[in-house]
Amino acid sequence: MSRRIQVGTDRQDRRVRVLSHVGRLSGIHRQAVVEVLEHDEHGYVAASGFGKRADWYRNVVKTPEATIQVGNRTLEVTAVPIPADAGAEIMARYAPRHPAAARRLCKIMGFEVDGSVSDYREVGRRIPFVRFTPRR
Repeated sequence: MSRRIQVGTDRQDRRVRVLSHVGRLSGIHRQAVVEVLEHDEHGYVAASGFGKRADWYRNVVKTPEATIQVGNRTLEVTAVPIPADAGAEIMARYAPRHPAAARRLCKIMGFEVDGSVSDYREVGRRIPFVRFTPRR
């Protein structure tokens, strides 16, 4: 049985995307809703709010070929884990733009933050980030 998760259009909800990927153990196609912290011509960056133990994260590390639903479009992407120092800078940019969401992500991950950019930068070193780069 195939289910389709519908999440907003590109205009309605720019931060939430449906990620379709392959289970690392089962080989079965899976879907997860991920929050995109930033996107540009190089792709979409998502944080694993449950750390490296999140199933979707472990799945795309093992099999990086996936798709991301962007509005009505489905993009074929390759998942690339982002180094900790780059993750720190992503979080430092994201937190001032989306303070409530940044605090929520930190709380989910078990971090207390004082709201400063330097504090968010430190948390960003500990959160696994993935860039989903469109395949051409």
